[in-house]
Amino acid sequence: MSGTSICTCSCKIGPSILNSDLSCLADESQRVMDAGADYLHLDVMDGHFVPNITFGAPMVKCLRKKIPNAFFDIHMMVSEPEKWVDEMADAGANQYTFHIEATQNPTELIKKIKGRGMKVGIGVKPATPIETVLPYVSEVDMVLVMTVEPGFGGQKFMADMMPKVQYIRERYPGMDIEVDGGVSPSTIDTAAQAGANMIVSGSAVMKSPEPKKVIDELRASAEKWLKVPRPLIKVGQ
Repeated sequence: MSGTSICTCSCKIGPSILNSDLSCLADESQRVMDAGADYLHLDVMDGHFVPNITFGAPMVKCLRKKIPNAFFDIHMMVSEPEKWVDEMADAGANQYTFHIEATQNPTELIKKIKGRGMKVGIGVKPATPIETVLPYVSEVDMVLVMTVEPGFGGQKFMADMMPKVQYIRERYPGMDIEVDGGVSPSTIDTAAQAGANMIVSGSAVMKSPEPKKVIDELRASAEKWLKVPRPLIKVGQ
C-alpha cells in the first residue's frame, strides 16, 4: 500500500435503453438525455453468450441518426466480439465494451477496437475473478463490473461484487469503472462507495415518470463518494 488517493475521474450516468419502450426508442433515448444523462448504454445480446436476443448494428445506426450527439456505450454480450467491431464502428458506436469471457485474444481485440476510433471497455461477469482483466486494464478506457448475471433486466443488485470495484479503484484511481445491473437510488451508495463512477441504471431511470430526479439522485451519491480518499495500492501488490 502506498498512501491514499482520490478518484480523478468524473461521475457519468448512463441509462440502459433496453428497459425503455422499444417501440419509440429514439424518443425514449432523447427523453433521458434531456433529463441529464451523460451517455446511453446499449445492450447487444446474441442468444449465445447470454440467453436473450436484443438488437444489433442496424438499430444502432438508426438510433444514431435520431440522436446524433449522445455518447453510445455498446455493451457487447456476444460470443466472438471480434466479428462486430467494424459494423458497430460504422453504425456510430463511441465505446465498444466486450466481455473477457467471450474472446480468446483480448489484446488483438483491443487493438482492433482502437483502430476503428472507439473507446474500449472490458467487462467481467459475476463468476469471473477480477484478476482476469488486470493484464489489460492499462490498455482499456473502462472496466465494467456486472452486478447481475448478464442477459436480462430487472435483476437484484449483487452487492458482493463490490470488492471487484474496490480492487480496481485502489490500483487505478483514474480508471472509469462501470457497474451494470440493479443500480437504483437504493443501491447507488454501495456502488459509489466501492469506487464506481460510471453508473448504468435501467428500470430505475427508464421506468420513472421523473427520470431527472432519479439521475440527479444517482449523480449526487456518486460524486459524494468519489471525493472520499481511499487506499492507493501499487499495481503488483
